[in-house]
Amino acid sequence: MTADRPDPSTNRWIRRALASAPPKAKSLVVTVWGDSIAPHGGAVWLSGLIGLLEPFGINERLVRTSVYRLAQEGWLAARQEGRRSLYRLTRQGQRRFEHAYRRIYAPPATDPWDGGWHLVIVPPATIGKSSRRELRKELEWDGFAALGPGLFARPARPGNEAALNETTQVLGIAGRFAIVTAHAIPQGAGSIASLTKDCWDLESVSAAYRGFVARFKGIAGALGQGANPTPQQCFVVRTLLIHEFRRVTLHDPQLPSELLPSNWPEAAAYSLCRDLYRLTHERAERYLAAILEDSRGALRSAAPYFYRRFGGLQV
Repeated sequence: MTADRPDPSTNRWIRRALASAPPKAKSLVVTVWGDSIAPHGGAVWLSGLIGLLEPFGINERLVRTSVYRLAQEGWLAARQEGRRSLYRLTRQGQRRFEHAYRRIYAPPATDPWDGGWHLVIVPPATIGKSSRRELRKELEWDGFAALGPGLFARPARPGNEAALNETTQVLGIAGRFAIVTAHAIPQGAGSIASLTKDCWDLESVSAAYRGFVARFKGIAGALGQGANPTPQQCFVVRTLLIHEFRRVTLHDPQLPSELLPSNWPEAAAYSLCRDLYRLTHERAERYLAAILEDSRGALRSAAPYFYRRFGGLQV
C-alpha cells in the first residue's frame, strides 16, 4: 500500500544523504536521464526535469545551465514548441548512456579469464592532441590502463571488442592505431598481471565500494523491514542509489577475479544496489508518471529492458 505521508525514517536518511554529499547538478541530470528518462523514450520537457530535480535541492537555474552544457557537449538536442523545450538524447548521448548503464545494472562477470590482453597502440603522429585526450578518456572508461605514451592495456573479455570499435568510429579515428590481442607470460617479471597494482588504483575503487555499502545499508534495511516511503521518497532514494553506484562502478576497471585482491567488495555492493533498487523502483515509477509527460501527453511506458535490470524487476 502506498504511503500517504512521508516516512519519517526515510526523510531523515534523505536529509543526511543530501547534506553529507550533495550531488552536483550536471552529474545528477545525467543520472536521472539514464536511470529514469531513457527507459521512457529518452525525451523530457525541461519543466518536467526541473520538477524532478527539485527534491534534491537543485534549482531551476542549475537545471537549465546543466542541460545547456550537455547539449553543447553533444549529449542532448532540443526542440521548441511554443515557449516549451523538449530535450532528447542525441545518438552520441544514447551511445554513452548505453555503454555506462550496461555496466551498472549487469551483475559482476564470473566467467573465467583465459589470460588474454587487449593492447591499443597509438603512434604519436597519427592522432592530434585533442583526439588523443578523448581517446585516453574513453579507454580509461573502458577499463584500459596506460602502460606508457601511446600504449594501453586491459584484460580481454568476450564481447568487449565491439565497444572498442564503436568508440573509435565515434571519435573518427578508426584505422589510425592498432588493436592487438596477446597472451603474456602467466607469471613472473614478464607478466602484465604483475603490474596490476601499478596500472589500476584498486585500493581507491575498493574503498569506494565499501563506502557505498556503508552509506546505503541502513536505508536498505529499513525499507526491507517495513518502512513505508512515498513515491517521491522512493524516487529520491533510487536516484541517489544509482547516482552513487554509477560513480563507483565507472571508476572500476572490472578486472577478472584472477587479478583482484581477495575479498573484493564489488559483489556485495552490487547485491545491495540490486536489493534496494527492487524495493524502490515500483513507487519511483509511479512518481515519474505523476510528474512527467512526453510530447504526446502521458508518460510513455517503460521499455522492456528496464524490467531486465538487476536480473529482473517486478512488472
